[in-house]
Amino acid sequence: MRVVFAGTPEVAVPALDAIAASDHDLVGVVTRPDAPAGRGRKLVASPVALRAEELGVPVLKPEHPRDPEFQEQLKALAPDCCPVVAYGALLPQSALDIPPLGWINLHFSCLPAWRGAAPVQHSLWAGDEITGATTFRIVKELDAGPTFGVMTERIRDTDTAGDLLGRLAEGGAGLLVATLDGLADGSIEARPQPEDGVSFAPKILVDDARVDWSQPAALIDRQVRACTPGPGAWTLFEGERFKVGPVVPVLEAPALPAGELAVGKNEVLVGTGTVPVRLGQVKAFGKKEMGAADWARGVRVESGARFGEA
Repeated sequence: MRVVFAGTPEVAVPALDAIAASDHDLVGVVTRPDAPAGRGRKLVASPVALRAEELGVPVLKPEHPRDPEFQEQLKALAPDCCPVVAYGALLPQSALDIPPLGWINLHFSCLPAWRGAAPVQHSLWAGDEITGATTFRIVKELDAGPTFGVMTERIRDTDTAGDLLGRLAEGGAGLLVATLDGLADGSIEARPQPEDGVSFAPKILVDDARVDWSQPAALIDRQVRACTPGPGAWTLFEGERFKVGPVVPVLEAPALPAGELAVGKNEVLVGTGTVPVRLGQVKAFGKKEMGAADWARGVRVESGARFGEA
């Protein structure tokens, strides 16, 4: 089967590799245009573009998939199907109609739960025990198309969004290839999503990632892990933004007022609405990331200092 893969970030690369290694004929790759990155803000190709070039596959980088020139280029490639992983642009109906078997998306949740841009982060933040990945045919409505297959993955107590997404990207790559195999030989059929159980996962913004230390420790723990690595959980310390890595609730520690620090030789605790949490990696404004105890020693933070205050 002739396929054109669409994807952009690093999380899409395992699926690209799996398709390239499969029996399907990878005739092209669609990705977002080169974007500024780093201190110099130089234009950098997406991870998918870089990998496609290594594989020797033609790469299309339309400003928008509605562009007539892009759609003509896609028609010329004559794909039977377009598998998609985190492409990052809305597909108009005119583009959806080009491949006879449609655009097949790998979405990192068990649909219909967590439709939207940040399913892994929302699943972690909500305290789900199980998540997964689903393949479905893209339709105009957000992540609402009929599904082909699903895989499940247990969420571990220490998972960050980056950890969990990495496992889902690897497992989901096999699911996507299996879906393409089934479409090619006619052994798989799409099934409508259930009407019950729909939830949404909009992009998590920087403001959403600010820690409210009056919340319970368990919720803060989930929030921080959900926001790691991006956009990064944060608080204020001495009026500056202060990034916080994953924390650990400490059940046996004495209670502390919300946001107050207790600085020990080898650890830094922060008060919450319930039990204190132990800080892990932290990043002060303009500084490198480091362990919390090293940071506290370096800037001579004492017990009684507070997070969350300007």
